[in-house]
Amino acid sequence: MLVCPMDYRYGRDEVKKIFSEESKLDYMLTVELALLKAHAMVGNIPKECVSHVEKSMKYVELKRVKEIEVEIKHDVMAVVKAMSEVSGECGKYIHLGATSNDIIDTATALQIKEFLRYLEEDLENLEDVLENLALKYRNTAMLGRTHGQAAVPVTFGLKMANYLAEVLRHHERLREAKKRVLVGKMMGAVGTGAAFGDKGMKIQKHVMGYLNLGIEESPTQIVARDRYIELISLLSGIATSLEKFATEIRNLQRTEIGEVQEGFDEKKQVGSSTMAQKRNPITSENICGLARIIRGFLTPMHESAILWHERDLTNSSAERFIIPHVCVLTDDIIVKMTGVLRDLKVNEERMLANLRANEEVMAERLIIFLVEKGWSRQDAHEKIRQIAMQPGNFRENVMHDKEIGEIIKPHIDALFDPLSYMGSKDEIINKIIEKKRNFLN
Repeated sequence: MLVCPMDYRYGRDEVKKIFSEESKLDYMLTVELALLKAHAMVGNIPKECVSHVEKSMKYVELKRVKEIEVEIKHDVMAVVKAMSEVSGECGKYIHLGATSNDIIDTATALQIKEFLRYLEEDLENLEDVLENLALKYRNTAMLGRTHGQAAVPVTFGLKMANYLAEVLRHHERLREAKKRVLVGKMMGAVGTGAAFGDKGMKIQKHVMGYLNLGIEESPTQIVARDRYIELISLLSGIATSLEKFATEIRNLQRTEIGEVQEGFDEKKQVGSSTMAQKRNPITSENICGLARIIRGFLTPMHESAILWHERDLTNSSAERFIIPHVCVLTDDIIVKMTGVLRDLKVNEERMLANLRANEEVMAERLIIFLVEKGWSRQDAHEKIRQIAMQPGNFRENVMHDKEIGEIIKPHIDALFDPLSYMGSKDEIINKIIEKKRNFLN
């Protein structure tokens, strides 16, 4: 019986597989084998046992591990016993000197490492789509809005370039965080490595070298949880950006705005069970909802770092939820956001019509023009403000004003051309795209 919607509704199978019971067991077996290799390297165990155990590992079954766990009530020792059962005489060396979280935390690092491979690919795909939109619509003028009100013109391409810059910052954070997040430990019960004697540091170095992981420099019984906090905070930040993007799409798709629309299969897709005309931004809404779930794990992750002495067990159950759910759902909404943007219908005509219906957004332009003609900035601002407060058509009111009408009339079309009032728009877009291309190269 399935209970969690992530099991049957959300997330990609290839990413969920990383955090499955079967994969977790495989990662734990891999860590145990790496420990055996390290023991053999420093001369603690016969080298032939490494190859023997490695060949035997394929006979360790999840079903048997669960049977043992039911009996002994310990998940890691169940793995150790199941592994020992198929390893003959060499089984006596399995888990030698290690504590449970040497295996669990190092296996978790391997899971996260594999997940981050998908995450980087996700971000690159999203960045490519945003770059394409920025270039395609760099001159598509639209209303810039502040406080939900018409403000000053922007272009849709500039909006997409701004989103691209934000995603690139997350990508930079990810690459920087890897060295702190992708670490394991092999230092025993309280982090001293006492059970390994004077070879503890060598054994740990060999284990992490085999696994291509960093080493926890300050171990207790566990890897320091500030590392996991950094990961979950990073993923929550990505989710927040995606919710921001999706919220903008939802707003721009509102009937009275109508400037963009999610892709909609008109031949098959149903928008509502009763309102047959509906074309709802359902994927963007889905992204917003799941982003909130992701951020909801921030608090329990922080609290899971507050443990008694060298460690207690309060983090364990929480992290079994936190790490898989946050990773799987973050991947899910990035992929969905990329699809939404790739299939997005941009209504350039509606953008232009909304601009023309709100020509008072050129008020700032008129203020600057009057200053160029000798007015003080404050006097120009007050004059244009007074005109903007008048009923009727803003452009007409400007042209018929007794003080400034004659000054402005010869330049009226240019002054009300939104594309001629875009400042450094092209330079901003170009620099962001240049940063993206240099970053990926």
